[in-house]
Amino acid sequence: MKIKDSLFVLILIGLLSLVGNMIGPKHNIFEALPGMLILIAISIAGISLSKVLPGKIPAVAYIVTLACILTYPSFPGAGQMSKYIAKVDFLALTTPILGYVGLSIGKDLDSFKKSGWRLIVVSCIVFIGTYIGSAIIAQVILKALGQI
Repeated sequence: MKIKDSLFVLILIGLLSLVGNMIGPKHNIFEALPGMLILIAISIAGISLSKVLPGKIPAVAYIVTLACILTYPSFPGAGQMSKYIAKVDFLALTTPILGYVGLSIGKDLDSFKKSGWRLIVVSCIVFIGTYIGSAIIAQVILKALGQI
């Protein structure tokens, strides 16, 4: 995917997330806009780095690394940046992303069919294992904190 296409998708997802952010957690679009622009800029920078730098490191690794560096407390402006990003609700951000992923998977249904039934079994085991693992960790931590 070209950077121009990635930018289009990121802006579209950003706009949909801002609307979801207004409906769900009731944040004003203009109050969440700076945080969304920061997230889009970090994403574009990470995608650009993955295209320019040698090696086959996925763009998500660059995006996460950049975001961690930019929001590290001793980094100049990190506090302000974190304050802006905090106005963007996580669930409002993930909903359009998951919708886009679902559409892109639906487009490649033939390749999904070729994967066979084993992929479905492995996916179910991973989902169940992740759910049970998360529940166990939450139980242990909440019990240790005296919340339950």
